[in-house]
Amino acid sequence: MCDLVAAWSCQSLVRARQLPPARVNLQPPFGMGDRPDPANDVLGMRRPLPRHQLSRVPTRRRRKSCARLAGGVLSSPNFEPIGQSQTRFAGREARQEIKADLKFKTAGPGQKLSEPSRVPKEKPKTEATPKPRQAPTDEAQMAAAAALARMELKPKAKLPSSQEAIKNQVRKELMAEAAASEKGLSDEEKDLTSPDKEGAAAPSVSGVYFICPLTGAVVKKDKKEKHLREAIQSYFSVDPVAASIMEIHTFNKDREKVRVGVETMAKYLDNIYLHPEEEKYRRIKLQNKVFQERISCLEGIHRFFQAIGFETKTLPVPGQETTEEYYVLKEEMLTKLEDLKDYKEQLLSSEPVRTQLDRQLCVFKPSPEAARFELPNDFYNLTAEEIKREQRLRTEAVEKASMLRTRAMREKEEQREMRKYNYTLMRVRFPDGYILQGTFYARESVSVLYNFVREALRDDWLPFELLGPGGFKLTDENLAFNECGLVPSALLTLAWDAAVMADIQASGEEQPASPLKPELLSRAQTLS
Repeated sequence: MCDLVAAWSCQSLVRARQLPPARVNLQPPFGMGDRPDPANDVLGMRRPLPRHQLSRVPTRRRRKSCARLAGGVLSSPNFEPIGQSQTRFAGREARQEIKADLKFKTAGPGQKLSEPSRVPKEKPKTEATPKPRQAPTDEAQMAAAAALARMELKPKAKLPSSQEAIKNQVRKELMAEAAASEKGLSDEEKDLTSPDKEGAAAPSVSGVYFICPLTGAVVKKDKKEKHLREAIQSYFSVDPVAASIMEIHTFNKDREKVRVGVETMAKYLDNIYLHPEEEKYRRIKLQNKVFQERISCLEGIHRFFQAIGFETKTLPVPGQETTEEYYVLKEEMLTKLEDLKDYKEQLLSSEPVRTQLDRQLCVFKPSPEAARFELPNDFYNLTAEEIKREQRLRTEAVEKASMLRTRAMREKEEQREMRKYNYTLMRVRFPDGYILQGTFYARESVSVLYNFVREALRDDWLPFELLGPGGFKLTDENLAFNECGLVPSALLTLAWDAAVMADIQASGEEQPASPLKPELLSRAQTLS
């Protein structure tokens, strides 16, 4: 019964789609009924079985056969309702005719094939006349005047201290160069006159100064080497051997060359001390290759030989008719061999003469300008052109911060930033508002700053800690200032140990008004 219902539903579906029933064959595939009848096999399907034969086919096979036939009819590419293809074809032709008609009408006036082609004339463009701008109303003018007045009264935001300092330095340098070209002023006069002309704020320090260990004089950075040379030169009248040794170790910058040259000279002196009777050891050929490469290239070496008893002589070369210059030890020095040994030890153990950085310790009264720094050019390890480009580099640094960079790129840039500054100006603000200021090398450790502050305290045993910008604690005293980002200047805050201060207050002892030494407070200045 189910098979009959399925067959009838397929025939009714075909009639609903206006397909003649004779064109559909619901006969099952081969092996399930009669052979195919070519006369009725219109759609490639077979004639349906008679009803009396359907009962002979198993029920399961009949159900599958009917379902397969129904699906084949509906999915056949030839199965289409009558009239649909004709309607679609007629609609497509109508649309094409409409498009052609519109294209013909918009083509413009026609022309004969024998006539030359005409270029279509362009329509003249009409320029739009600008509308006259209306003048602002009285109310708008009053509002604008009030806004300008408020902007003038409002304090202008200050640039970061580093950028402002760089701009001031560039401005001072340009003004100093212009003044020097007109008036021929010296370098010191440039520094003094250019800030006044420009009206810029006075620098926090006048420069970087050093203390000469030989004379004790305080000299500026640009005059340090000249003063040191003069001091060593004047020391030749006191001790020529020591002065020549200082000259060798101080003014030869290549430490490896100094080491090799000093060791070679020590061998010369050892041979003389151990074999004083041998004349060949008391002579040094000036044109000798070893002497020229290791010794003669060092500054101060010839003055050392003269100071310890050598003299220059021109002697004949053994076995040749030519003469050459020699350093020959004087005969009287053979009685002073112990002095030669002392000179050798002094030469090997000496170190370069180094000037000491002057801290320029200053104490300032409480001031809101504590975080403002005006630094001179001495604080920067840059040329004048690099200082002028510093502002542009800072702008590029902001752009680089948004870029993806490798770790090696970041480390290389950090190292470059560290090498940019040689010195840093540090300020420490105490709880009572007083400010302690000092100059340091950028590569000095934070422990030097702790000692600097401790030496300025009335009670140097009081424990304290220093807080950097942003409130971070400088706990690792072995880090350098440039590694902590405290270059070229920084303002730190001193904080006492809370437990110790509570014990002091509980004891009832009267505390001084300021923890700084009285002699420092007496020299307190006003920070401008």
